[in-house]
Amino acid sequence: MAAPSWRGAGLVQAVLRVWQVGPHVARERVIPFSSPLGFQRRCVSCVAGSAFSGLRLASASRNYGQGSALDHFLGFSQPDSSVTSCVPAVSMHRDEQDLLLVHHPDMPENPRVLRVVLLGAPNAGKSTLSNQLLGRKVFPVSKKVHTTRCQALGVITEKETQVILLDTPGIISPGKQKRHHLELSLLEDPWKSMESADLVVVLVDVSDKWTRNQLSPQLLRCLTKFSQIPGVLVMNKVDCLKRKSVLLELTAALTEGVVNGKKLEMRQAFRSHPGTRCPSPAVKDPNTLSVGNPQRIGWPHFKEIFMLSALNQEDVKTLKQYLLTQAQPGPWEYHSAVLTSQTPEEICANIIREKLLEHLPQEVPYNVQQKTAVWEEGPGGELVIQQKLLVPKESYMKLLIGPKGHVISQIAQEAGRDLMNIFLCDVDIHLSVKLLK
Repeated sequence: MAAPSWRGAGLVQAVLRVWQVGPHVARERVIPFSSPLGFQRRCVSCVAGSAFSGLRLASASRNYGQGSALDHFLGFSQPDSSVTSCVPAVSMHRDEQDLLLVHHPDMPENPRVLRVVLLGAPNAGKSTLSNQLLGRKVFPVSKKVHTTRCQALGVITEKETQVILLDTPGIISPGKQKRHHLELSLLEDPWKSMESADLVVVLVDVSDKWTRNQLSPQLLRCLTKFSQIPGVLVMNKVDCLKRKSVLLELTAALTEGVVNGKKLEMRQAFRSHPGTRCPSPAVKDPNTLSVGNPQRIGWPHFKEIFMLSALNQEDVKTLKQYLLTQAQPGPWEYHSAVLTSQTPEEICANIIREKLLEHLPQEVPYNVQQKTAVWEEGPGGELVIQQKLLVPKESYMKLLIGPKGHVISQIAQEAGRDLMNIFLCDVDIHLSVKLLK
């Protein structure tokens, strides 16, 4: 493939400036992550490194997944998948995003709508699944718990159907919220989301041996309170299982052997291929886990079961098609160009926070305060962001900066790449680290 023409060198620069004023003054290190490719807004992406040939760009674009900004820029053909088709970008300008959210929906003659709430334990994969369903990453994802701190909304619009996804924080107990001094939103938002839901999707991480065998008491209480809302069970991360047969045991426990009002037997056909709907086998004695049993560990009112990996587009496509078919006649709530209700600044803060969680150990990322100092459009149409990262300890600052500024530089580069694929424009990020006085 011939190398594409550039107006500037295809080089992303990460320059480290370091200075220190006096022995007792807080040190500040600024790492600007910038790309000189500022020639056309909303159709540019780039990769950290040196100048790229066409082949290297083709390889690098796959780091972003299909449908990325770089794919569009290079003119790569897009797969015939409803998961990635016609995915709108998010405006970098808050006023444009605000206007779009209140704009009259451009719905067709026979619109259909469905409000879906995603519930599950912390780190079950709710945000990863939401991003795959939307076709663009707008929610932060991390291996650490409590990445999602409050309810976030995403919108899927295809033909006459609109599906509204409510990505909630992982359900926790009041005791845990108080013990760890967590935000009240982590406790309240999942319950509030259910009040307007048409369907609830319950995610279980089947790779977690400690939590996969039962639904948490808090989740079961939520399902019981809103028992009139139909639900589906999504068994996530099946690709991590060495023994697929364990899925038989898990579905028996998590559904109490009942799906869509029918008891299912072990000897029934079991399609274990990820991404397909699978009937749940019945437990040997269904009376041992009756509906009124206070020790219940499963929910016998799921309409369907899905076994998938949220990282696999084909797996997620099956679930997405199911959600689209469950939509009922009714007016759309948003314009078809809306992808999320989050402001551009909220998206940016969440993405940077995701990188902090990924690169910093233990409790350190939870103690970093973020303050956006500059958010503006540059002369070439690029988005210029300056954010201050405030830490309470000198040791935290050293960890955040890293040897020769490597850690903070890596955070800036990764955040910049993600933001370019959200806003579809060039992004110039400046991160500064300061010690709280």
